[in-house]
Amino acid sequence: MAKHRAGRINDEMQKQVAEAMREIKDPRVAEAFVSVTAVEVTPDLKFAKIYYSSLRGDKKEVAKGLSSSSGFVRGYISRNMNLRITPELTFVEDHSIEHGARISALMKQVEEESKKNAAERGEEDV
Repeated sequence: MAKHRAGRINDEMQKQVAEAMREIKDPRVAEAFVSVTAVEVTPDLKFAKIYYSSLRGDKKEVAKGLSSSSGFVRGYISRNMNLRITPELTFVEDHSIEHGARISALMKQVEEESKKNAAERGEEDV
């Protein structure tokens, strides 16, 4: 599969999965504010990894809810995308948002310590 076609399919599938998430009635998913961060489809279109993050809820329960909703999401994709094969879906938690927040907090802590050390030495802010 051409690289640009794979990118288009990944992007469109991400949109469709995000729309399907809004229609899921399972409280483990609906109340967790799940967002789809990325989609990776294999070149043969048989499998897709759906990367997601959730703001609320127990991580294990959200994962169980998504796993049980995979048939619904797959059917939604089948109805809304013109693909010969609808891929099997695997949901993978994306930790990049949490990782980014941790890095940001660490950088802020280093900046505050730097200002504190500069003030103790009698230096001005640079």
